[in-house]
Amino acid sequence: MAPWRFLPVRVALAATAAALVACGQWQRVGTGNEPDPSVVLPRLFDPAGLYTGMGLLAHGPPLPFVGQLRYLATPTPDSTLVVFALSLANNSFSFRRAGDGFEARYRVDLTLRRDGAVARRVSSEETVRVASRDEAVRADESVIFQQVVRLAPGGYLATVAVRDEFTGTQTRTERAVTVPRFTGVGLSDLIPVYEVAPRPDFEAPLQVLVNARATVPYGMDTLRLYVEAYGMRADGSLSLSVFDERGGEVWSGDAPLQGEGLRSSVIALGPDRLPVGRLRLVARAGGDSSSAPALVSFSDQWAITNFDDVLFLLRYFGQERAIGRLRDAPASERPGLWREFLRATDPNPATPENEALEQYFRRVLVANTRFEEAGEPGWLSDRGEVYITLGEPDEVFDLSSDFQGARRIVRWNYFTHRLTLDFVDETGFGRFRMTPASRSEYQRVLNSVRSRG
Repeated sequence: MAPWRFLPVRVALAATAAALVACGQWQRVGTGNEPDPSVVLPRLFDPAGLYTGMGLLAHGPPLPFVGQLRYLATPTPDSTLVVFALSLANNSFSFRRAGDGFEARYRVDLTLRRDGAVARRVSSEETVRVASRDEAVRADESVIFQQVVRLAPGGYLATVAVRDEFTGTQTRTERAVTVPRFTGVGLSDLIPVYEVAPRPDFEAPLQVLVNARATVPYGMDTLRLYVEAYGMRADGSLSLSVFDERGGEVWSGDAPLQGEGLRSSVIALGPDRLPVGRLRLVARAGGDSSSAPALVSFSDQWAITNFDDVLFLLRYFGQERAIGRLRDAPASERPGLWREFLRATDPNPATPENEALEQYFRRVLVANTRFEEAGEPGWLSDRGEVYITLGEPDEVFDLSSDFQGARRIVRWNYFTHRLTLDFVDETGFGRFRMTPASRSEYQRVLNSVRSRG
């Protein structure tokens, strides 16, 4: 099966989606005291750790990926259909000009070992072609690699390696997996998908575009799941429960099983039905059950999975009135308000990313690393605040040599804004604070910048 590339708009197979009919119960997620910055920031910048914790195959920079193995039955119990899917972003690769556009080349290796010997190896060299530099630097999920193979049931050590062919950069991860045996009655794995055409029988090819990250953006997209039912009654149905990371059931409903030979269900959970955060999905039918992890997040690039966390992190973003509405709204209204917030703040609606938010979170990352002060997170320092809101200064001067004693002073100049800011460390312990005059001038410039935006 060839790799898939996303277009800016994803098209769903609405004709095959069976909407759940039961009413779900909402539960407020992330309420309580203000988040701890020492916890929120490391989690924000470690999406690979989040996906690994969900049981997926994941690796971070320099060539990040997220993948999974899911399982379906074949005509005989001595073999199992294994669906391998890998999610990557264009900006992970090195692109070179090719004709009127640009291309990147990468290699994927999936190795499955049993008792120390290689039982199966899938290797593929692929090319990604884009028309513009803007597409080449897309940071969202833009490439999905998929392969479907047959394996004997049992335990394996799965190793996934991805290599950028132009630079030689490579990342790899491994995990012990168990390939199940399907004996005639029961459910397949529950598979998060973007598109799927249900198999009419065991010999039919599987036509699917897997949601390899098992992720949907909060309040925006529908989460779709595919499951097959083996040996079930013709009038049988499927029930689905959604649990949050604390184990509380946040949604439940039923869906019909369709098909005359091989029965299956495509379940669609709309954006207003799922709370933000890590979820566990459990399907049940005929006395059997199947489960899968899922993530409802504010971004597939940043591991933000809690509403209080995202509002806390947006403290320097502006839009105080909209953020206040989000903070005070009941959980049932938050998805719609979040969609409004994204539309209002997106400088380029033609692209899948909200560039303003992506730039903001990148600056939070840089500020947190660069401006840490005496144990205080760098993004919450005065210099971090200015960097996040105004960007890199044009000039930086250390004026400490002009003063005696422990007192230190650093000056930042922004030419475009005609702004000079002084940060003073009165004690010599590395805690720089804006002078009152600088704070006043900074606020004046920031208000002007935001009013123009």
